[in-house]
Amino acid sequence: MPFRRAAFPLLFASLITFGQDIAPPTIPDSGQNKLPPNTRVIEGMVVDTKGAPVPNAVVLLRDTKTLQIRSYLARPDGNYHFFGLSTDVNYQVRAHNGEMTSPWKLVSVYNSRLHVKIDLKLKKKIEPEKS
Repeated sequence: MPFRRAAFPLLFASLITFGQDIAPPTIPDSGQNKLPPNTRVIEGMVVDTKGAPVPNAVVLLRDTKTLQIRSYLARPDGNYHFFGLSTDVNYQVRAHNGEMTSPWKLVSVYNSRLHVKIDLKLKKKIEPEKS
């Protein structure tokens, strides 16, 4: 019985220590080309039909393996970015703002670039016909 009492705090302390070794993905500094292994960056700009940047547009990133969706609000200059993405997963990205939306764009596992730039052009949503 004393062994179990002594083992529990030791096990608990090792779990806490183990969890501290996990670090979130790092955001590379501008001009820095090094990324963590097997990760990629998807970034670009959200623009309207005239090519003007769209601030605060919602950008959606869909992981096609798990169907998990991440969202990001475009910065005031219309730029967006997603860091720390796996190179072993297909991703789809699109943006919307009010009555405007962009089509889904695919970033394939066969795309060998680790830094992918995709500009998203917003167009008026097409409403389905009501019968």
